[in-house]
Amino acid sequence: MMIKKWWTFVFTALSLLLVLVLNACFSLGDAKTTNAPSLSAKATVASPAFGLPIDCKLGKDCYVMHYVDRDPSKEVIDFGCGRQTYDGHNGTDFGIANLQRMNAGVPVIAVADGQVLRGRDGVEDVLIANQAEKAAVQGTECGNGLVVDHGNGWTAQYCHLRKGSVVVKSGTPVKKGMILGLVGSSGLASFPHVHLTVRYQDKVVDPFVGVDDSKSCSIARNPLWSMPVGYVPTGLISAGFTANPPTPLEIWQGKHENKSISVSAPSILFWVHSYGLLAGDQERLQLFNPQKEMVVDNKKVINAPARSYISYGGKRKFMTGEWQGKYQVIRNNKVVVQADREILVQ
Repeated sequence: MMIKKWWTFVFTALSLLLVLVLNACFSLGDAKTTNAPSLSAKATVASPAFGLPIDCKLGKDCYVMHYVDRDPSKEVIDFGCGRQTYDGHNGTDFGIANLQRMNAGVPVIAVADGQVLRGRDGVEDVLIANQAEKAAVQGTECGNGLVVDHGNGWTAQYCHLRKGSVVVKSGTPVKKGMILGLVGSSGLASFPHVHLTVRYQDKVVDPFVGVDDSKSCSIARNPLWSMPVGYVPTGLISAGFTANPPTPLEIWQGKHENKSISVSAPSILFWVHSYGLLAGDQERLQLFNPQKEMVVDNKKVINAPARSYISYGGKRKFMTGEWQGKYQVIRNNKVVVQADREILVQ
């Protein structure tokens, strides 16, 4: 009698286990027959934890000039609903102040572990300033660059590296943070920077947003960066003193970063180079003589947006001693650009 009850208990347990297994199998089968998810549904897809592609400190010796353009039309909009991009821009531009900094050498580094798929070197470093120069680099817009496979469908393209600086080649394994080359201005570049385009399964991904099919800016974000990288659509590129009115090209070339000025120079000018200014911004440029007296106080309302903006002011007659320049851009009662510089007049 006891044996019969024992077999009844075993049979019941086995039957229950079989039902659970069959239910699990059917559930897995249903999952397999669902449609493949869209790119937007893969927002949480596993990705490498990307580092920055440049060895610098954002906001101090480098900055983001352009973000990915998220508008498919002729309008331009970045992920922060700002305008610090241009039509069709498919990457993030990490810039440095000028060609002097570029020539000193700023490393471009791997954003994650991977293997180099292909690369190019030998393209001249130039600063594209007009349409004719743009046509001259057609076909080599990326300049000196690399494409690195970071695994699981992820790739990163690095553009505008300095001529002769690329130190890896096709097939080279790389580690996150490894030097790939140096920041340059090769190809279609109007300023020295490294352009980074991230792709997942051959589709461009905005690293500030993550994998998403949406073309808007007001969306949930799953950034790919391994550290917090803030949205800074307006900021300072460089500032300094000079004796003659600077041109934008000369500023990019680094020709006005003087450490001192002669009292016999034609003038003393305080200049500031910033990015991302908007119509309605209020700027103020001040100059103080060695007696701490304010001798220049220029105020202006910006009447048109500018991705790159240069302002300067000064005096023709000046004395020896330490001079000081102060500059601010104010937006909605908040300081968005600030520069304070000193120089010795001898």
